[in-house]
Amino acid sequence: MTGPVALIDYGAGNLQSVKNALKAAGAENMCVTNDPAEVLSADRIVLPGVGAFAHCMGALSAIPGMVDALNEATGPGAKPFLGICVGMQLMAEAGEEHGRHAGLGWVKGTVRLIETTDATVKIPHMGWNDVVPTAPHPLIEAGEAYFLHSYAFDGDDVLATTSHGGPVVAAIGRDNRVGVQFHPEKSQRFGLSLLSRFLEWRP
Repeated sequence: MTGPVALIDYGAGNLQSVKNALKAAGAENMCVTNDPAEVLSADRIVLPGVGAFAHCMGALSAIPGMVDALNEATGPGAKPFLGICVGMQLMAEAGEEHGRHAGLGWVKGTVRLIETTDATVKIPHMGWNDVVPTAPHPLIEAGEAYFLHSYAFDGDDVLATTSHGGPVVAAIGRDNRVGVQFHPEKSQRFGLSLLSRFLEWRP
C-alpha cells in the first residue's frame, strides 16, 4: 500500500483512535480530511462513525460535495472503502434511529433497533463478541471484536454476524465497499489485522 488513505473527518467519529490504529496497521501515508478533493485523490477511504445514524448522515451531508465525492470515489470497481460502526450503517438505504432517515444507499437494507425477548440480553450491545463470517472474503476473518451499538443492519450483502439475543450483523460488503459494525481500533490484534488486510486489499 503506497497511496494515501483518506480518513474522513465529519465530526462524528473517534478519529484519533482510528488514525492511531491505521498507523499501527501499516498506513504510512494518511490524511484526516473533510475535503472532497482529497477523498477523490486518495487510494482508499475510511469512514468512521459514532452516535446516532441521523446525526452522522446529516454531518456528512453538510460538507459540500462530500457525499458526491464518496459516491464517485468508491463506486463499483473503484477505490477500497471501509466503514466503521455507524460508518458501516450509513452504507444502508435507511436508518430508523429517531425516525426514518436515508443513508448512502450502497447496500440494500435498513438499520434497526436490536430487539430481543431475552431479558438478560442488554441493549446496547457492548463489549467483546465473536465475528462469524457468512462467506469467504479477503477482509473478514473469524475472531473476537469489540462492539458498542444499539442499532444493527438488516438487509443484503452480509459478510459476518455475531450473536446478541439472536443473530446480529457484524460486517457487510459489496464490491470494493466493506463495513464493519465492530470497532477495529478497539479490537486489539484482531482489529489491527483487519486494518492491515484493508491497506493491502485490491478488490
